[in-house]
Amino acid sequence: MSFADYLGQRWPVIGVLAVQHAEMVLIAVAVAAAIGVGVGIVVEGHPRASRVALNITGTMLTIPSFALFGLLIPVLGLGAPPAIAALVLYAIFPVLRNTVTGLASVPGAVEDAARGMGLSRWARLRLVRLPLAWPVVLTGVRVATIMTVAIAAIAAGVSGPGLGQLIFGGLARIGGANALNDALAGTLGVAVLALALDLLFVALSRLTTSRGLG
Repeated sequence: MSFADYLGQRWPVIGVLAVQHAEMVLIAVAVAAAIGVGVGIVVEGHPRASRVALNITGTMLTIPSFALFGLLIPVLGLGAPPAIAALVLYAIFPVLRNTVTGLASVPGAVEDAARGMGLSRWARLRLVRLPLAWPVVLTGVRVATIMTVAIAAIAAGVSGPGLGQLIFGGLARIGGANALNDALAGTLGVAVLALALDLLFVALSRLTTSRGLG
């Protein structure tokens, strides 16, 4: 069967797996963004705490994904829970790094002007510093999203949902009927999904960033 014929017959299944893949990634990135931005706000301005937080979260990226998924199985079992938990751990670092960098890059003159207006620390953070740091923070979330789209494919190794099921299933049956088509469809699906999410973040950046900061 040609790849075109294969896609014509299997596109509903591929579509469902792509949606599951996207849901898993977006849930993980949302959780990671909340943690990364929150920790970034807490440690920003404290160089030692920032280094410790960045070193700990950066170390997570050095752990092979298969190993991390496997370590989470005894705690969370098989399926989506260990997959999402692992993706969260991988996604925190770029968000945290960019949050710290973005907040640190706010000009001191702007901070002094806000302080002179009588704004409290939290008011300055909410009204001045976070909006100015937002483009850098959003870039961190964007990087985390694209990174986890690829890593999420490996979640099929712990029975996780998504396009990885096609890749792993095809590779396990290589030489069999449609095995290569399965693997190719899953691989291309991951690439297309990554591109789609990247374009989504480009649009989100344009919509949420002030023209003066763009």
